[in-house]
Amino acid sequence: MLTVLAFESSCDDTGVAVIRGTEVLSNVIANQDVHAQYGGVVPEMASRAHMQHIIPTLDAALGKAGVGASDIDLVAYTQGPGLNGSLLVGATFAKTWAWQHQVPSVPVHHMHAHILAHFLSPEPSPQLPFLCLTVSGGHTQIVLVNAPDDLQVLGSTRDDAAGEAFDKLAKLMGLPYPGGPLIDRLAAQGNGQAFRFARPKVDGLDMSFSGLKTSVLQFLTKQMKSDPDFLSTHQVDVAASVQSAILDILMDKLSLAVEQTGIREVAIAGGVSANRGLRAALAAREQEDGWITHIPPMSHCTDNAAMIAMAGLLKFEAGERGSLDMAPDPRLPF
Repeated sequence: MLTVLAFESSCDDTGVAVIRGTEVLSNVIANQDVHAQYGGVVPEMASRAHMQHIIPTLDAALGKAGVGASDIDLVAYTQGPGLNGSLLVGATFAKTWAWQHQVPSVPVHHMHAHILAHFLSPEPSPQLPFLCLTVSGGHTQIVLVNAPDDLQVLGSTRDDAAGEAFDKLAKLMGLPYPGGPLIDRLAAQGNGQAFRFARPKVDGLDMSFSGLKTSVLQFLTKQMKSDPDFLSTHQVDVAASVQSAILDILMDKLSLAVEQTGIREVAIAGGVSANRGLRAALAAREQEDGWITHIPPMSHCTDNAAMIAMAGLLKFEAGERGSLDMAPDPRLPF
């Protein structure tokens, strides 16, 4: 079993992990809370923070795993997509570390890693082929996974990603960034049928969330004009109704994908897979429709380096190799 050291730096969290085979020995994340006051991630600040965090995070990950540099067989790192400066810090450091210690390195696609995290222990791995709904702040896709090196996008959002929609709608509600987890928390206390918001219709397996944002904006503007206290008195019901609309769009398209492909092995991945409503909706389909579902542990939902390590190991075993002149790509194609 190979021991893999991995680096994740696609956005604002610096992640370093060590795995041996499919077992996670350490998975350390340094967060950047400073961005909350700006209502979103500031790219320049993020890249500077990665430079400050990456060595202490590496030391912590190696220490927690109980391994040294001589124990590492492979280095994996995020090549893209993501913020250019953030990717550059992580990729440059990872390739330099691998070159210094004379071990091979493998570049990893960030969204592939979210999906392939399902092969980490101790959760049972999906049987191939399977469908995966990837939902994050930057991506929303339905992916057919035929093999670790054969992933096909069947449908994706045509505008906002689901996580982006959560954050934008939270901002309309006056909630701080990041607003998605706050909507999830408030929704648990509210009635998802209290208000009806638009569910944009798109042909095939593609999705759209921009019409929902417009629908909520128009609704809140109208309600606040007649009752300035409307949001404060109906906050939980608005949150629950917003979440219900987003989840309806996601689950309708995922159900259509199951119907079209006949594949009942279904997984979710990405930051929004931590949403309790989405996790409950998927679990319900297992009970009602006989899906075999795979819901990641919370530690594997948000950006982390353990998923980069798993993807790197699978790609290395499939024959992929990196090189020192391989540059990060903020718009890396799927």
